[in-house]
Amino acid sequence: MRYQNTYVNLDTRLYHEQPPTPLDAPRAGHFNAQVAQQLGWTDNEDLMTNWVEILGGQYVPSDFKPLAMAYAGHQFGQWAGQLGDGRGLLMAQVLDSNGQPQDLHLKGAGLTPYSRMGDGRAVLRSTIREYLCGHALTQLDISSSNALGFVVSDTRVRRERIEAGAALMRVADSHIRLGHAEWIASFAPDLLGEFTDYMIDTYYPECRDSDAPIAAFLTSVVERTARMIADWQLIGFAHGVMNTDNLSITGSTLDFGPFGFMERFNPAWINNHSDHTGRYAYQNQPAIGHWNLNVWLPHFMRLQGISRETLSECLAPYESTFMQHYQQGLCRKLGLPHQSDSLSLAFEWLTLLEDNLLDYTNSFRALLGLVAPNDHPYEQKLLTTMTTELSLEAQQVWQDWSIRYLAQVEQLPIEQAINDMRTNNPVYVLRNSMAQRAITAAEQGQFEEVDRVYRLLANPYHIQEIATDLDTSAPAPNVPQMPISCSS
Repeated sequence: MRYQNTYVNLDTRLYHEQPPTPLDAPRAGHFNAQVAQQLGWTDNEDLMTNWVEILGGQYVPSDFKPLAMAYAGHQFGQWAGQLGDGRGLLMAQVLDSNGQPQDLHLKGAGLTPYSRMGDGRAVLRSTIREYLCGHALTQLDISSSNALGFVVSDTRVRRERIEAGAALMRVADSHIRLGHAEWIASFAPDLLGEFTDYMIDTYYPECRDSDAPIAAFLTSVVERTARMIADWQLIGFAHGVMNTDNLSITGSTLDFGPFGFMERFNPAWINNHSDHTGRYAYQNQPAIGHWNLNVWLPHFMRLQGISRETLSECLAPYESTFMQHYQQGLCRKLGLPHQSDSLSLAFEWLTLLEDNLLDYTNSFRALLGLVAPNDHPYEQKLLTTMTTELSLEAQQVWQDWSIRYLAQVEQLPIEQAINDMRTNNPVYVLRNSMAQRAITAAEQGQFEEVDRVYRLLANPYHIQEIATDLDTSAPAPNVPQMPISCSS
């Protein structure tokens, strides 16, 4: 691997150097060969031979420089003060096969000075969920952290019950969060200039070509965040805990906790059982992204040349970037040109899904069975299932909409429309029930289901023989989609 351990060269107030605390008898859970190849991990015999011991905290390669980051944040809209890596360590920074920086971050690595009331550990169920979700989003072409692999151990961890301790080697283009600037502003304001230079030089070097590099950097963060959240909305993903300490400066999905993929379409869906007010409901994610950036940006007024007017200009592109990316993506999902008539049909379609609590993923994919039925027997079956769930009144709405929709599809070459629909509407997403079946088996020492789901999600846009009916089954219309606990 090509190591580039630069964070350890920053001011020592920003982190605490320490090795991981070893797990007891770590054992292989799953290894992501694709990520390993991307990192150059597979080229190193020592890393390949000892990957379980490395993830289990028993062995630290000489080129690793493990440290816990300090950061702060707003949680559920309230200032939470100092936070930091309470159970994870930045183990190493490398350049991947594309020359892009990647962080190797070990989650479940034991106590750090930032653990507060925590135990520094992670449990198997949350580790599997994060492992599979990072993989799923990456294969859906949504900017996200991924993972090299995970291990399980004999270490016992208490949550609602006693569970097996586990560890995950998370891989992300950056682990710097909006909360890093919040921590610096509160506890080490003299470091803001140096740290901003580091963020620009490491992650946004193209901004150095601007007449105003800091403003260009801030605008780029705003735009990347807007595009990431638009991608979430298009695929039906809800992060569940969009605190400022959980949003990356690179616009990559980070820190999976009570996440979920939409099943029965309900924009007001709350997937975090601790979110009693619905702050992080699916439909609120775009507004929360704007709120978080609006909290983050003012800290940079400490820097020369950055005024309130400058910050207003940096934040201004958020809404237009989000709307353009979302609307273009929504039209592609329907195989329609990006124009006002298409958008009207698209929003009517979403209303039909919401009014009838139809399955989000299956319903979008089913439209291929309407547009090109002879070539899409699987989608025809989805379409039949969808329409049989409609009341007589809703069926009339559907018939009226489908006639106008088919007329609109004809404005694009049919091959382009079908290709857009195939490549923007997955067959498979990580449904909570899928993840739970994999977790249940893994807790019995059987990781075959984790591997099957991993392989299924590696090609989410293609129908696969390894799939079962349960992989695409929506919960009954009158059964609420289960919320997920933050406990992990």
